[in-house]
Amino acid sequence: MHAFSRAHSGLRTAVVVLAVAATLSPWIALAQVSVPSKAAASSSLSSQALAAAAPQVPDIAARAYLLLDITANQILAAKDIDSPVEPASLTKLMTEYLVFDALKSKKINLKQTFSVSERAWKMPGSRMFIDPKMQVPVEDLIKGMVVQSGNDATMALAEGVGGTVEQFVVRMNEQAKALGMNATVYKNPEGLTVPGHTTTARDLSILA
Repeated sequence: MHAFSRAHSGLRTAVVVLAVAATLSPWIALAQVSVPSKAAASSSLSSQALAAAAPQVPDIAARAYLLLDITANQILAAKDIDSPVEPASLTKLMTEYLVFDALKSKKINLKQTFSVSERAWKMPGSRMFIDPKMQVPVEDLIKGMVVQSGNDATMALAEGVGGTVEQFVVRMNEQAKALGMNATVYKNPEGLTVPGHTTTARDLSILA
């Protein structure tokens, strides 16, 4: 369980990195621009000259983004953070949250096995290709969801933890509201596009 706690923490970090990866490279470029020392600046550059020499904030193509310094609780860069967006596979963050909560409360355990329904087996998109004739350990399903972003593994976990996918989705939305993700509506546990399945950059930052 300690290993999975580290994996859980690592996944959260990885998801934050992935969520903003498309926006980070311009900011890294900005960070590499040399800045004159305080003494040099005061002796050779006026405040106006310093302002003129400062790099411009780059254009970022993302529809919405939020770059946070979580240690200082400070927004470093943002765009349309309250605009509805499709979370896609970042939906699995909430699925993971509920699965690990079930592990923590000992409602399930890593060695426990779940059956694979035909619905889970037939899931489109990314998969771990689980065998519907086999009972699959929770540990393997978590790896399939986290590493492969497997929609089949995610569906099997949702059914195993929630009883049914529909009941699990109800719990996803209840947990979102409990966390203060008031602009988020989940329609499924895996993130395939369906009408009304939306979140915001602000809400994702709360969950991540």
